[in-house]
Amino acid sequence: MEKIPMKTPLVEMDGDEMTRIIWKMIKDILLIPYVDLKTEYYDLGLEYRNKTNDQVTFDSAEATKKYGVAVKCATITPNAARMTEYDLKEMWKSPNGTIRAILDGTVFRTPIIVKGITPYIPTWTKPITIARHAYGDVYKNTEMQVAEGSKCELVCTNKDGSETRQLIHDFEGTDGIIQGLHNTDKSISSFARSCFNFALDTKQDLWFATKDTISKKYDHRFKDIFAEIFEAEYKEKFEAAGIEYFYTLIDDAVARVVRSQGGYIWACKNYDGDVMSDMVATAYGSLAMMTSVLVSPDGVYEYEAAHGTVQRHYYKYLKGETTSTNSVATIFAWTGALRKRGELDGLGELSAFADKLEKATILTIEEGVMTGDLYLLSELENKQKVDTETFLREVAVRLEKLL
Repeated sequence: MEKIPMKTPLVEMDGDEMTRIIWKMIKDILLIPYVDLKTEYYDLGLEYRNKTNDQVTFDSAEATKKYGVAVKCATITPNAARMTEYDLKEMWKSPNGTIRAILDGTVFRTPIIVKGITPYIPTWTKPITIARHAYGDVYKNTEMQVAEGSKCELVCTNKDGSETRQLIHDFEGTDGIIQGLHNTDKSISSFARSCFNFALDTKQDLWFATKDTISKKYDHRFKDIFAEIFEAEYKEKFEAAGIEYFYTLIDDAVARVVRSQGGYIWACKNYDGDVMSDMVATAYGSLAMMTSVLVSPDGVYEYEAAHGTVQRHYYKYLKGETTSTNSVATIFAWTGALRKRGELDGLGELSAFADKLEKATILTIEEGVMTGDLYLLSELENKQKVDTETFLREVAVRLEKLL
């Protein structure tokens, strides 16, 4: 068959360990035979990041701004053990964090639902997408331990040199701890616009929740900015699309989410999103069955799997042992990027190919062929555990029938 054409390249960000191996398999087995694949390639493997002093990460993010769509493999964020293992010059920052900051993006994570794997909350028949504000709060905090007898104040030095002071706590009779958090109107506004745009893009209701009754300045600012932007820029668009923006308190949101059927986007502040995305992933079955897309407020998209580099399987692979590594989220990173590239470039055939590859992947699992992690979760009677490559080749068989 003639390969499906592309106009504009995708930005391709290669990664580390077992996911890097799977990355090449997916391209060789499921993409290159069918698509005239055009990518601008960046090697975000830890060795090359170290060689370039992490410049390659910055270059890949700038290329994403230029081309509008990227697909990223899982990468290592080094710790002390990795410093020794890879003989690193320094403990390089998370590539995801760097790219998020440059794109000013919000992370949207959505579970992939298949028959035979029932969520731990069985009423969740539709996916719940977590939108995490990936800036500020406790992740950019300043904190200290304080001695008994200390008086701690919040001090703001204004432009003219004058100071505004508020007492945090008088530590009489006990040692203690304090923590300072911040966020910016600019970042919160970007978060809001990314969420509203993604809701329109996917035709889903958007929920947002904070604790503004307790945090009357900090959390209330989030609530106000969302409300102002929605009223001024998105209310009519939401009404035309038949979708809803809904605000509530975070504890009420948790209760509503547990009782719900799913099928909406749940926007969360940074810490809430960090926690709730793992809760949602576990409740639906597997982090390896979660898609992740970083969306900037001006419509730039970067797709990746929600999981890590599968280090344990990589060490087995290096020893020549057979692995049964779940490739579904990485396949869906590619399909998400190809579909969006097709939409932006007016290439319906490319978007349709992405849809069919996703359908073939789900069909493979629902017909009983799956990797070891899903084999343990699946309730199907006639199921078969296969190795990493065999699963991809089984997907290819089904894809051929759909094309």
